[in-house]
Amino acid sequence: MSEPVESFTDEEYAFLRYARFGELPPRVRPEERLESAETEVPPGRPDPVGGESEWHLRAGG
Repeated sequence: MSEPVESFTDEEYAFLRYARFGELPPRVRPEERLESAETEVPPGRPDPVGGESEWHLRAGG
């Protein structure tokens, strides 16, 4: 025997979303948005201090 399928209304789904996630922040208006600017690629990781084995110990690997 299968259980009956329960269907929620749109209002019930809206309440469940609110109960789980809270209130959404206000929408950002187009005039409040900023354009992104490309930047230089960050340099590689720094040279290991104290030797390669110590670097791996500090990095957890």
